[in-house]
Amino acid sequence: MWAFATGQFGWALLSGIISNWLVYFYQPDAETIAQGQAVFVPQGLVILGIVTVVGGITAFARFFDAFVDPAVASLSDRSKSPRGRRIPFLQFAALPLAVVTVLVFWSPVNTTSWANAAFLFVTVIGYYIALTFYCTPYNALIAELGHDSKQQLNISTTISFTFIAGTAVAYVAPVIWGAFVPGLGRVNAIRVTFTILAAIAFVCMLVPALTIDEREYVDSKPTSEDTLTSLKETFRDREFVKFVSSDIVYWIAITMFQTGLPFFVTSLLKLPETSTTIYFVLMTGVSVLFYLPVNMFAGRVGKKRLMLVGFTIFTCAYVFAALLGSGALGAMPAMAQGVVLSVACAIPMAIFGILPQAVVANIAGASSKTTGEDRQGMFYAARTFAMKMGQSLSMLLFTGLSTIGAGSGFGYRAAAVCAAVLCGLGGVIFAFYDEKKVLAVLEA
Repeated sequence: MWAFATGQFGWALLSGIISNWLVYFYQPDAETIAQGQAVFVPQGLVILGIVTVVGGITAFARFFDAFVDPAVASLSDRSKSPRGRRIPFLQFAALPLAVVTVLVFWSPVNTTSWANAAFLFVTVIGYYIALTFYCTPYNALIAELGHDSKQQLNISTTISFTFIAGTAVAYVAPVIWGAFVPGLGRVNAIRVTFTILAAIAFVCMLVPALTIDEREYVDSKPTSEDTLTSLKETFRDREFVKFVSSDIVYWIAITMFQTGLPFFVTSLLKLPETSTTIYFVLMTGVSVLFYLPVNMFAGRVGKKRLMLVGFTIFTCAYVFAALLGSGALGAMPAMAQGVVLSVACAIPMAIFGILPQAVVANIAGASSKTTGEDRQGMFYAARTFAMKMGQSLSMLLFTGLSTIGAGSGFGYRAAAVCAAVLCGLGGVIFAFYDEKKVLAVLEA
Protein backbone atom coordinates (compact mmCIF):
# COMPACT_ATOMS: atom_id res chain seq x y z
CA MET A 1 0.00 0.00 0.00
CA TRP A 2 2.81 2.41 0.88
CA ALA A 3 4.73 1.44 -2.26
CA PHE A 4 1.64 2.40 -4.24
CA ALA A 5 1.24 5.65 -2.29
CA THR A 6 4.86 6.62 -3.02
CA GLY A 7 3.86 7.08 -6.66
CA GLN A 8 1.26 9.63 -5.51
CA PHE A 9 4.01 11.58 -3.71
CA GLY A 10 5.92 11.79 -6.98
CA TRP A 11 3.17 13.10 -9.23
CA ALA A 12 1.80 15.37 -6.49
CA LEU A 13 5.25 16.97 -6.23
CA LEU A 14 5.31 17.64 -9.99
CA SER A 15 1.72 18.88 -9.92
CA GLY A 16 2.60 21.20 -7.04
CA ILE A 17 5.50 22.68 -9.02
CA ILE A 18 3.22 23.54 -11.94
CA SER A 19 0.22 24.75 -9.95
CA ASN A 20 2.23 26.80 -7.43
CA TRP A 21 5.04 28.27 -9.49
CA LEU A 22 4.18 28.43 -13.21
CA VAL A 23 2.27 31.73 -13.00
CA TYR A 24 4.76 33.04 -10.44
CA PHE A 25 7.65 32.33 -12.85
CA TYR A 26 6.08 33.58 -16.09
CA GLN A 27 3.95 36.45 -14.81
CA PRO A 28 6.28 38.07 -12.21
CA ASP A 29 5.47 41.17 -10.22
CA ALA A 30 7.77 44.19 -9.85
CA GLU A 31 9.36 42.84 -6.67
CA THR A 32 10.48 39.51 -8.20
CA ILE A 33 11.72 41.29 -11.33
CA ALA A 34 13.83 43.52 -9.09
CA GLN A 35 15.26 40.34 -7.53
CA GLY A 36 16.50 39.15 -10.94
CA GLN A 37 13.51 37.36 -12.44
CA ALA A 38 13.49 37.63 -16.24
CA VAL A 39 10.27 38.27 -18.18
CA PHE A 40 10.04 35.53 -20.80
CA VAL A 41 6.57 35.99 -22.32
CA PRO A 42 4.58 39.12 -23.26
CA GLN A 43 2.68 40.52 -20.27
CA GLY A 44 -0.78 42.02 -19.91
CA LEU A 45 -4.08 41.25 -21.62
CA VAL A 46 -2.47 40.52 -24.99
CA ILE A 47 -4.81 37.72 -26.18
CA LEU A 48 -7.95 39.32 -27.64
CA GLY A 49 -7.46 42.11 -25.12
CA ILE A 50 -9.00 40.05 -22.31
CA VAL A 51 -6.60 37.21 -21.45
CA THR A 52 -2.94 37.02 -20.44
CA VAL A 53 -0.55 34.66 -22.22
CA VAL A 54 -0.12 32.47 -19.16
CA GLY A 55 -3.84 32.50 -18.40
CA GLY A 56 -4.81 31.59 -21.94
CA ILE A 57 -2.27 28.77 -22.19
CA THR A 58 -3.16 27.17 -18.85
CA ALA A 59 -6.92 27.49 -19.45
CA PHE A 60 -6.72 25.88 -22.89
CA ALA A 61 -4.38 23.13 -21.65
CA ARG A 62 -6.76 22.28 -18.80
CA PHE A 63 -9.75 22.18 -21.15
CA PHE A 64 -7.86 20.05 -23.70
CA ASP A 65 -6.66 17.69 -20.98
CA ALA A 66 -10.23 17.02 -19.86
CA PHE A 67 -10.90 15.33 -23.21
CA VAL A 68 -7.65 13.34 -23.12
CA ASP A 69 -8.70 11.57 -19.90
CA PRO A 70 -11.37 9.27 -21.43
CA ALA A 71 -9.08 8.32 -24.33
CA VAL A 72 -6.23 7.31 -22.00
CA ALA A 73 -8.67 5.50 -19.69
CA SER A 74 -9.97 3.48 -22.63
CA LEU A 75 -6.43 2.58 -23.72
CA SER A 76 -5.65 1.36 -20.22
CA ASP A 77 -8.95 -0.51 -19.78
CA ARG A 78 -8.41 -2.31 -23.13
CA SER A 79 -4.71 -3.04 -22.61
CA LYS A 80 -3.69 -6.66 -23.06
CA SER A 81 -0.14 -6.29 -21.79
CA PRO A 82 1.11 -9.42 -20.00
CA ARG A 83 2.36 -7.15 -17.19
CA GLY A 84 -1.13 -5.84 -16.46
CA ARG A 85 -3.39 -3.05 -17.68
CA ARG A 86 -2.02 -0.24 -15.46
CA ILE A 87 1.62 -0.75 -14.44
CA PRO A 88 3.04 -0.50 -18.01
CA PHE A 89 1.48 2.97 -18.31
CA LEU A 90 3.14 4.05 -15.05
CA GLN A 91 6.50 2.79 -16.30
CA PHE A 92 6.06 4.52 -19.66
CA ALA A 93 4.80 7.90 -18.38
CA ALA A 94 7.05 8.54 -15.35
CA LEU A 95 10.12 9.83 -17.22
CA PRO A 96 8.27 11.99 -19.81
CA LEU A 97 6.20 13.55 -17.00
CA ALA A 98 9.30 14.44 -14.97
CA VAL A 99 11.21 15.77 -18.00
CA VAL A 100 8.40 17.90 -19.43
CA THR A 101 7.73 19.43 -15.98
CA VAL A 102 11.31 20.73 -15.98
CA LEU A 103 11.13 21.87 -19.63
CA VAL A 104 8.12 24.07 -18.83
CA PHE A 105 10.56 26.45 -17.09
CA TRP A 106 13.41 26.31 -19.63
CA SER A 107 12.40 28.98 -22.15
CA PRO A 108 14.65 28.91 -25.24
CA VAL A 109 15.03 32.71 -25.53
CA ASN A 110 16.52 34.71 -22.64
CA THR A 111 14.29 37.72 -23.17
CA THR A 112 10.62 38.51 -23.70
CA SER A 113 9.54 36.63 -26.82
CA TRP A 114 6.51 35.06 -28.45
CA ALA A 115 8.79 32.09 -29.18
CA ASN A 116 8.87 31.48 -25.44
CA ALA A 117 5.07 31.66 -25.35
CA ALA A 118 4.88 29.05 -28.12
CA PHE A 119 7.37 26.85 -26.27
CA LEU A 120 5.37 27.24 -23.05
CA PHE A 121 2.17 26.26 -24.88
CA VAL A 122 3.73 23.05 -26.21
CA THR A 123 5.36 22.04 -22.91
CA VAL A 124 2.27 22.74 -20.80
CA ILE A 125 0.14 20.66 -23.18
CA GLY A 126 2.80 17.94 -22.99
CA TYR A 127 2.79 18.12 -19.19
CA TYR A 128 -0.96 17.55 -18.93
CA ILE A 129 -0.89 14.70 -21.46
CA ALA A 130 1.95 12.96 -19.59
CA LEU A 131 0.18 13.56 -16.27
CA THR A 132 -2.98 11.92 -17.62
CA PHE A 133 -1.04 8.89 -18.90
CA TYR A 134 0.32 8.36 -15.39
CA CYS A 135 -2.59 9.40 -13.17
CA THR A 136 -5.55 7.80 -14.93
CA PRO A 137 -4.17 4.22 -14.78
CA TYR A 138 -2.77 4.97 -11.32
CA ASN A 139 -6.18 5.98 -9.96
CA ALA A 140 -7.81 2.93 -11.56
CA LEU A 141 -5.58 0.75 -9.38
CA ILE A 142 -7.31 2.11 -6.27
CA ALA A 143 -10.39 0.10 -7.21
CA GLU A 144 -8.40 -2.92 -8.38
CA LEU A 145 -5.81 -3.27 -5.62
CA GLY A 146 -8.53 -2.79 -3.01
CA HIS A 147 -10.72 -5.90 -3.14
CA ASP A 148 -13.36 -4.60 -0.75
CA SER A 149 -14.65 -1.29 0.57
CA LYS A 150 -12.33 -1.27 3.60
CA GLN A 151 -9.18 -1.86 1.53
CA GLN A 152 -10.20 0.81 -0.96
CA LEU A 153 -10.77 3.27 1.89
CA ASN A 154 -7.37 2.47 3.40
CA ILE A 155 -5.63 2.96 0.05
CA SER A 156 -7.42 6.27 -0.47
CA THR A 157 -6.40 7.41 3.02
CA THR A 158 -2.76 6.41 2.48
CA ILE A 159 -2.40 8.22 -0.84
CA SER A 160 -3.99 11.31 0.73
CA PHE A 161 -1.04 11.48 3.13
CA THR A 162 1.52 11.24 0.34
CA PHE A 163 -0.40 13.74 -1.80
CA ILE A 164 -0.21 16.31 1.00
CA ALA A 165 3.48 15.50 1.50
CA GLY A 166 4.31 15.93 -2.20
CA THR A 167 2.41 19.20 -2.38
CA ALA A 168 4.17 20.45 0.76
CA VAL A 169 7.62 19.73 -0.70
CA ALA A 170 6.68 21.76 -3.78
CA TYR A 171 5.77 24.66 -1.48
CA VAL A 172 9.31 24.80 0.00
CA ALA A 173 10.98 25.24 -3.40
CA PRO A 174 11.89 28.91 -2.64
CA VAL A 175 13.99 27.75 0.32
CA ILE A 176 15.97 25.46 -1.97
CA TRP A 177 16.47 27.87 -4.85
CA GLY A 178 17.44 30.60 -2.38
CA ALA A 179 20.60 28.61 -1.61
CA PHE A 180 21.52 28.48 -5.32
CA VAL A 181 20.84 32.13 -6.21
CA PRO A 182 24.28 33.53 -5.20
CA GLY A 183 26.09 31.16 -7.56
CA LEU A 184 23.59 30.67 -10.38
CA GLY A 185 21.35 33.71 -10.44
CA ARG A 186 17.62 33.64 -9.76
CA VAL A 187 16.32 32.06 -12.99
CA ASN A 188 18.89 29.26 -13.19
CA ALA A 189 18.55 28.64 -9.44
CA ILE A 190 14.82 28.04 -9.92
CA ARG A 191 15.44 25.75 -12.88
CA VAL A 192 18.04 23.69 -11.03
CA THR A 193 15.71 23.39 -8.03
CA PHE A 194 12.85 22.09 -10.18
CA THR A 195 15.23 19.66 -11.89
CA ILE A 196 16.28 18.22 -8.52
CA LEU A 197 12.67 17.94 -7.34
CA ALA A 198 11.62 16.36 -10.64
CA ALA A 199 14.39 13.74 -10.30
CA ILE A 200 13.10 12.86 -6.82
CA ALA A 201 9.54 12.69 -8.17
CA PHE A 202 10.66 10.43 -11.04
CA VAL A 203 12.20 7.91 -8.63
CA CYS A 204 9.07 7.94 -6.47
CA MET A 205 6.77 7.44 -9.46
CA LEU A 206 8.78 4.39 -10.46
CA VAL A 207 8.38 2.73 -7.02
CA PRO A 208 4.88 1.28 -7.64
CA ALA A 209 5.74 0.61 -11.28
CA LEU A 210 8.76 -1.52 -10.37
CA THR A 211 7.78 -3.06 -7.02
CA ILE A 212 4.13 -4.03 -7.52
CA ASP A 213 3.30 -7.07 -9.63
CA GLU A 214 -0.14 -6.12 -10.86
CA ARG A 215 -0.97 -9.70 -11.83
CA GLU A 216 -0.48 -10.85 -8.23
CA TYR A 217 -3.16 -8.50 -6.85
CA VAL A 218 -5.52 -7.75 -9.72
CA ASP A 219 -7.89 -10.26 -11.31
CA SER A 220 -9.41 -8.36 -14.20
CA LYS A 221 -9.67 -8.69 -17.96
CA PRO A 222 -9.35 -6.07 -20.70
CA THR A 223 -12.63 -4.50 -21.70
CA SER A 224 -13.74 -4.92 -25.30
CA GLU A 225 -15.49 -1.54 -25.51
CA ASP A 226 -14.22 1.40 -27.55
CA THR A 227 -13.76 4.80 -25.88
CA LEU A 228 -17.19 6.24 -26.71
CA THR A 229 -19.06 3.06 -25.77
CA SER A 230 -17.16 2.74 -22.51
CA LEU A 231 -17.87 6.38 -21.63
CA LYS A 232 -21.58 5.96 -22.41
CA GLU A 233 -21.83 2.81 -20.31
CA THR A 234 -20.03 4.50 -17.44
CA PHE A 235 -22.60 7.28 -17.37
CA ARG A 236 -25.43 4.75 -17.49
CA ASP A 237 -24.52 3.74 -13.96
CA ARG A 238 -27.14 5.66 -11.99
CA GLU A 239 -25.19 5.76 -8.74
CA PHE A 240 -22.14 7.12 -10.54
CA VAL A 241 -24.26 9.80 -12.22
CA LYS A 242 -25.56 10.89 -8.80
CA PHE A 243 -22.04 11.03 -7.42
CA VAL A 244 -20.46 12.82 -10.37
CA SER A 245 -23.31 15.36 -10.56
CA SER A 246 -22.69 16.34 -6.95
CA ASP A 247 -18.94 16.26 -7.59
CA ILE A 248 -19.16 18.83 -10.42
CA VAL A 249 -21.07 21.22 -8.18
CA TYR A 250 -18.61 20.57 -5.33
CA TRP A 251 -15.61 21.43 -7.52
CA ILE A 252 -17.24 24.66 -8.69
CA ALA A 253 -17.80 25.65 -5.06
CA ILE A 254 -14.41 24.62 -3.64
CA THR A 255 -12.48 26.21 -6.53
CA MET A 256 -14.39 29.47 -6.06
CA PHE A 257 -13.47 29.41 -2.37
CA GLN A 258 -9.80 28.57 -2.93
CA THR A 259 -9.49 31.20 -5.65
CA GLY A 260 -11.25 33.76 -3.49
CA LEU A 261 -9.36 33.14 -0.25
CA PRO A 262 -6.53 35.62 -0.99
CA PHE A 263 -9.15 38.26 -1.82
CA PHE A 264 -11.15 37.45 1.31
CA VAL A 265 -7.99 38.09 3.31
CA THR A 266 -6.90 41.33 1.65
CA SER A 267 -10.20 42.90 0.56
CA LEU A 268 -12.63 41.79 3.27
CA LEU A 269 -10.38 41.31 6.32
CA LYS A 270 -7.93 44.07 5.30
CA LEU A 271 -4.96 41.87 6.27
CA PRO A 272 -1.59 41.64 4.45
CA GLU A 273 -1.41 39.06 1.67
CA THR A 274 1.17 37.07 3.65
CA SER A 275 -1.69 36.07 5.95
CA THR A 276 -3.06 33.96 3.10
CA THR A 277 -0.07 31.62 3.39
CA ILE A 278 -0.66 31.29 7.14
CA TYR A 279 -4.28 30.32 6.57
CA PHE A 280 -3.43 27.81 3.82
CA VAL A 281 -0.81 26.16 6.03
CA LEU A 282 -3.21 26.12 8.99
CA MET A 283 -5.98 24.52 6.91
CA THR A 284 -3.66 21.89 5.50
CA GLY A 285 -2.06 21.05 8.84
CA VAL A 286 -5.35 20.70 10.72
CA SER A 287 -6.81 18.73 7.82
CA VAL A 288 -4.05 16.10 8.06
CA LEU A 289 -4.88 15.61 11.74
CA PHE A 290 -8.35 14.46 10.70
CA TYR A 291 -7.25 11.89 8.12
CA LEU A 292 -7.19 8.92 10.48
CA PRO A 293 -10.45 9.91 12.25
CA VAL A 294 -12.13 10.22 8.84
CA ASN A 295 -10.90 6.75 7.91
CA MET A 296 -12.16 5.32 11.19
CA PHE A 297 -15.60 6.98 11.16
CA ALA A 298 -16.15 6.22 7.47
CA GLY A 299 -15.85 2.54 8.30
CA ARG A 300 -18.35 2.89 11.13
CA VAL A 301 -21.01 5.29 9.85
CA GLY A 302 -20.41 5.03 6.11
CA LYS A 303 -18.77 7.30 3.56
CA LYS A 304 -22.07 8.84 2.45
CA ARG A 305 -23.00 10.19 5.88
CA LEU A 306 -19.54 11.60 6.44
CA MET A 307 -19.51 13.32 3.05
CA LEU A 308 -22.92 14.85 3.78
CA VAL A 309 -21.43 16.23 7.01
CA GLY A 310 -18.59 17.65 4.90
CA PHE A 311 -21.04 19.32 2.51
CA THR A 312 -22.89 20.85 5.47
CA ILE A 313 -19.75 22.23 7.16
CA PHE A 314 -18.41 23.63 3.89
CA THR A 315 -21.75 25.34 3.20
CA CYS A 316 -21.73 27.00 6.62
CA ALA A 317 -18.07 27.97 6.22
CA TYR A 318 -18.77 29.67 2.89
CA VAL A 319 -21.61 31.66 4.45
CA PHE A 320 -19.16 32.67 7.20
CA ALA A 321 -16.68 33.73 4.50
CA ALA A 322 -19.30 36.04 3.01
CA LEU A 323 -19.55 37.80 6.38
CA LEU A 324 -15.81 38.32 6.87
CA GLY A 325 -14.94 41.87 7.86
CA SER A 326 -18.61 42.88 8.15
CA GLY A 327 -20.50 44.29 11.10
CA ALA A 328 -22.01 40.86 11.78
CA LEU A 329 -18.57 39.67 12.92
CA GLY A 330 -17.41 43.03 14.28
CA ALA A 331 -16.77 41.66 17.77
CA MET A 332 -14.16 39.22 16.44
CA PRO A 333 -10.66 40.41 15.43
CA ALA A 334 -9.93 40.11 11.72
CA MET A 335 -7.10 37.61 12.21
CA ALA A 336 -9.33 35.45 14.40
CA GLN A 337 -12.05 35.42 11.72
CA GLY A 338 -9.56 33.96 9.28
CA VAL A 339 -8.44 31.34 11.80
CA VAL A 340 -12.03 30.24 12.46
CA LEU A 341 -12.66 29.91 8.71
CA SER A 342 -9.44 27.93 8.19
CA VAL A 343 -10.10 25.47 11.02
CA ALA A 344 -13.74 25.01 9.99
CA CYS A 345 -12.73 24.18 6.40
CA ALA A 346 -10.00 21.75 7.52
CA ILE A 347 -12.47 19.03 8.55
CA PRO A 348 -14.38 18.80 5.24
CA MET A 349 -11.05 19.12 3.41
CA ALA A 350 -9.96 15.88 5.09
CA ILE A 351 -13.30 14.25 4.25
CA PHE A 352 -13.18 15.22 0.58
CA GLY A 353 -9.47 14.51 0.34
CA ILE A 354 -10.12 10.83 1.08
CA LEU A 355 -13.67 9.67 0.55
CA PRO A 356 -14.59 10.62 -3.05
CA GLN A 357 -11.77 8.45 -4.43
CA ALA A 358 -13.01 5.56 -2.29
CA VAL A 359 -16.60 6.11 -3.43
CA VAL A 360 -15.56 5.93 -7.09
CA ALA A 361 -13.62 2.75 -6.30
CA ASN A 362 -16.75 1.26 -4.72
CA ILE A 363 -18.91 2.18 -7.71
CA ALA A 364 -16.35 0.92 -10.23
CA GLY A 365 -15.95 -2.37 -8.37
CA ALA A 366 -19.70 -2.89 -8.14
CA SER A 367 -20.12 -2.07 -11.83
CA SER A 368 -17.44 -4.62 -12.73
CA LYS A 369 -19.36 -7.34 -10.91
CA THR A 370 -22.70 -6.30 -12.39
CA THR A 371 -21.71 -5.78 -16.04
CA GLY A 372 -18.69 -8.07 -16.37
CA GLU A 373 -16.70 -5.18 -17.89
CA ASP A 374 -13.64 -3.95 -15.95
CA ARG A 375 -13.71 -0.26 -16.90
CA GLN A 376 -12.23 1.13 -13.66
CA GLY A 377 -10.02 3.52 -15.63
CA MET A 378 -13.00 5.09 -17.36
CA PHE A 379 -14.80 5.71 -14.05
CA TYR A 380 -11.85 7.70 -12.74
CA ALA A 381 -11.38 9.49 -16.06
CA ALA A 382 -15.06 10.50 -16.06
CA ARG A 383 -14.71 11.80 -12.52
CA THR A 384 -11.57 13.75 -13.47
CA PHE A 385 -13.38 15.17 -16.51
CA ALA A 386 -16.17 16.38 -14.24
CA MET A 387 -13.63 17.92 -11.84
CA LYS A 388 -11.90 19.87 -14.61
CA MET A 389 -15.18 21.10 -16.06
CA GLY A 390 -16.22 22.23 -12.58
CA GLN A 391 -12.95 24.10 -12.11
CA SER A 392 -13.34 25.81 -15.50
CA LEU A 393 -16.92 26.89 -14.75
CA SER A 394 -15.78 28.11 -11.34
CA MET A 395 -13.22 30.47 -12.85
CA LEU A 396 -15.86 31.94 -15.14
CA LEU A 397 -18.23 32.48 -12.22
CA PHE A 398 -15.66 33.90 -9.83
CA THR A 399 -14.07 36.30 -12.30
CA GLY A 400 -17.52 37.55 -13.27
CA LEU A 401 -18.87 37.97 -9.74
CA SER A 402 -15.68 39.53 -8.38
CA THR A 403 -16.07 42.53 -10.71
CA ILE A 404 -19.33 43.56 -8.99
CA GLY A 405 -18.61 46.41 -6.59
CA ALA A 406 -14.89 45.72 -6.69
CA GLY A 407 -14.05 48.66 -4.43
CA SER A 408 -16.40 47.54 -1.65
CA GLY A 409 -15.66 43.81 -1.87
CA PHE A 410 -19.31 43.04 -2.60
CA GLY A 411 -18.35 40.80 -5.51
CA TYR A 412 -16.20 38.60 -3.25
CA ARG A 413 -19.05 38.26 -0.77
CA ALA A 414 -21.38 37.34 -3.63
CA ALA A 415 -18.89 34.70 -4.78
CA ALA A 416 -18.79 33.21 -1.27
CA VAL A 417 -22.60 33.09 -1.12
CA CYS A 418 -22.68 31.48 -4.56
CA ALA A 419 -20.17 28.86 -3.37
CA ALA A 420 -22.34 28.18 -0.30
CA VAL A 421 -25.48 27.70 -2.41
CA LEU A 422 -23.68 25.40 -4.84
CA CYS A 423 -22.11 23.36 -2.06
CA GLY A 424 -25.52 22.92 -0.44
CA LEU A 425 -26.93 21.84 -3.81
CA GLY A 426 -24.09 19.32 -4.15
CA GLY A 427 -25.02 17.85 -0.79
CA VAL A 428 -28.68 17.56 -1.76
CA ILE A 429 -27.76 15.73 -4.98
CA PHE A 430 -25.38 13.38 -3.17
CA ALA A 431 -28.09 12.55 -0.62
CA PHE A 432 -29.74 10.46 -3.35
CA TYR A 433 -26.64 8.26 -3.74
CA ASP A 434 -27.52 4.69 -2.64
CA GLU A 435 -24.38 3.58 -0.80
CA LYS A 436 -26.02 0.47 0.64
CA LYS A 437 -26.91 -0.80 -2.83
CA VAL A 438 -23.36 -0.28 -4.14
CA LEU A 439 -21.70 -1.93 -1.14
CA ALA A 440 -24.12 -4.86 -1.25
CA VAL A 441 -23.00 -5.61 -4.82
CA LEU A 442 -19.33 -4.95 -4.08
CA GLU A 443 -19.20 -7.17 -0.98
CA ALA A 444 -21.27 -9.99 -2.46
